[in-house]
Amino acid sequence: MGVLEPVVRIQAEDFDTAAEIGRLTEGRADVGAVVTFSGLCRDEAGTLAALELEHYPGMAEAEIARIARQAIERWPLLGLTAIHRHGRIEPGENIVLVVAASSHRQAAFEAASFLMDFLKTRAPFWKKEHRRDGSAGDWVEAMEADEAAAKLWNPRA
Repeated sequence: MGVLEPVVRIQAEDFDTAAEIGRLTEGRADVGAVVTFSGLCRDEAGTLAALELEHYPGMAEAEIARIARQAIERWPLLGLTAIHRHGRIEPGENIVLVVAASSHRQAAFEAASFLMDFLKTRAPFWKKEHRRDGSAGDWVEAMEADEAAAKLWNPRA
């Protein structure tokens, strides 16, 4: 078996969580755990019409792949997928999916959490709010709790 390469996609179209899990597990008797995280667009108490996600094509994929490879080096994974959408995303729609497969649950949980903490704080995406009332929306920054969670993976950073 060769070196595991993560699947990283940045796309405008929605994704199918079950199909992505199937890609990592089909015909694999060695997979004992699959952890998924699916992030959805919230409506922010009814005030948000949509989020507009922008990225630098090529750069975003390369940076996410770099961090995904760190997860593969750090945990005994059998598969890892990261999909992040861009464009206009309305409340209730998918934004991000992380799928980590391993023989045992702990590695899959930790790798998925590690990758999501990176996606929330360091991935090169910019999020602009579009408000229901037509007023100017804000650019969304990483929350302090997200930054604190990311630092737990590398306290010296």
